[in-house]
Amino acid sequence: MKMLAKWRLLSLFALIALVLSGCGEPYLSALRPAGEVAQSQYELMLLSTAIMVGVIAVVTIIFIYVVIKFRRKNDNEIPKQVEGSHKLEILWTVIPILLLLILAVPTVAQTFKLADVSPMDKKNADGKTDALVVNVRASLYWWEFEYPNEGIITSQEMVVPTDEKVYFNLKASDVKHSFWIPAIGGKMDTNTENVNKFWLEFDSKAADEAGGLFYGKCAELCGPSHALMDFKVKTLPRDEFDQWVASMKAVKEPAKAETASAQQGQEIFNNSCIGCHAVTPANTAPEAARVGPNLTNFGDRSRVAGILDHSAENVKKWIEDPEAYKPGNKMTEKYPQLSSEELDAVAEYLMGLKVQK
Repeated sequence: MKMLAKWRLLSLFALIALVLSGCGEPYLSALRPAGEVAQSQYELMLLSTAIMVGVIAVVTIIFIYVVIKFRRKNDNEIPKQVEGSHKLEILWTVIPILLLLILAVPTVAQTFKLADVSPMDKKNADGKTDALVVNVRASLYWWEFEYPNEGIITSQEMVVPTDEKVYFNLKASDVKHSFWIPAIGGKMDTNTENVNKFWLEFDSKAADEAGGLFYGKCAELCGPSHALMDFKVKTLPRDEFDQWVASMKAVKEPAKAETASAQQGQEIFNNSCIGCHAVTPANTAPEAARVGPNLTNFGDRSRVAGILDHSAENVKKWIEDPEAYKPGNKMTEKYPQLSSEELDAVAEYLMGLKVQK
C-alpha cells in the first residue's frame, strides 16, 4: 500500500508539473516569444523537442514490438542473431548523424545571425550609430541603462522602441551577472573584465498583449539578493520613444520640488542621497562614480527597487529598511535614520521626479 501511495503521489506531482509548465505570463515566459530573437530560439526548442520525442517514440515502439514478437516461447528456441549485420550498423549510425544535422544546421545559422552586431560599429557623419545602442551595467543588485547616442542614463526600467533591433553592450561593475528578458531572448553574461554584445527585437503586437512592460532578471547567482535583482522593460512605438528621449534630455538640472513637504524631502535627499543617486540623466559622471541607480524619472517607473509596487508607501518602506527587501544591498546603513515625517517628505519628492506628463 505504501508503494502504491508513493506512485500516486509521484503521478500527482508529474501532472502538476505538466499543467504548470503551460502557465506563463506574456511579459515573463520564454515559451511565449515576443520578438525575433525569442521566436527563433523558441522554434529551435520546438525542433529539438520534436526530435527527442520522435526518437523516444520510435525506440518505444520498436521495444514493444520486439518484446511481443520475439518473446521466448520455450527454453530450446534461440532468436535469430543479428550481430555483425552491416545493414543495422549503417542504420543506427546514419540516423543519429542525420538527426544531428537537422538540428545543427539551423542552430549554427541562428547563432551567426544573432551574433551579428556589426551595425554597432557603423558610425554616421555625427560619429554616432544609426542603430539604437544601450550600455547595460549590472551592479549588486540593480541595473543601469545608458543610451550613448542620446547622452542619457536611467536605471531599473529600460525604455525601448518596438519593431526594431536594439543593440546592447553588457558589463558588470562588481561580480558576474547575467542579463535576461525571458520573453524577448536568451540570457547573456555581464562580466567585469570584458563587454559582451548582442541584439534583441521587441514585437509591438506582443508588447500590447503584455501591457507594454516586460520583466527582466539576473540569471547568474550573484549574492543573497540574486533572485530579487529584477528590472523592467517599457516598450513604446518609435515616435513615443523619441518623445521620451527628448523629455529625458530636457532635464538639465535637478527638478525643483513644488510643495513644502517635497521641498523638505529634496533638502534631505541633497544632504543624504545625492552622493550615490543622480537626478539628472546626463552621462557626464564617470562610471565608477555611479554607485546607485539614477533617479531622474523615478516617478514614472512601475516598481520600487525593481520588486515593489510603485507607491509612496513602498518608497518609505524601502528607505526605512532596504535590507528587509534586498539582503546584502549596498544602500543599507549608508545614510542616517529618518523620522516618519522625513520619510513622508522624501517619498513625496521622489514620486514627483517625472519627465513625462
